[in-house]
Amino acid sequence: MAQARVLQREVLASWDALIAYCRTVMAHREIEQFRVLFLDRKNTVIADEALGSGTVGHVPVYPREVAKRALELNASAVILVHNHPSGDPTPSREDITMTARVMAACEAIDVTVHDHIVVGKTCEVSFRATGLL
Repeated sequence: MAQARVLQREVLASWDALIAYCRTVMAHREIEQFRVLFLDRKNTVIADEALGSGTVGHVPVYPREVAKRALELNASAVILVHNHPSGDPTPSREDITMTARVMAACEAIDVTVHDHIVVGKTCEVSFRATGLL
């Protein structure tokens, strides 16, 4: 149901709807997954794609692939999302470094990174809300 809302372009109607969707899709995965919500100029969701799956403690993320896919979709902005199977959504040093690299790649092609959300089992952390973005 949550995915249908995203594909019907309702996910960004509110922060709560976005978080509900992210929790539904990612909170209970046993391995880390990295997803990107690609948005148009009106912040309407063009696509929601998993761009990486990893292990219980790591997921490879390639900034070049995020930027490439944003160009293919003619996206104007993205929201990065990944999960922490441990349940603790506190961003790691690697998460912070990777986000900066994705932001630099996107900035070079005029694609805005609105946020990076780390999803735990019962809560989440927004890079924007915590000042990391």
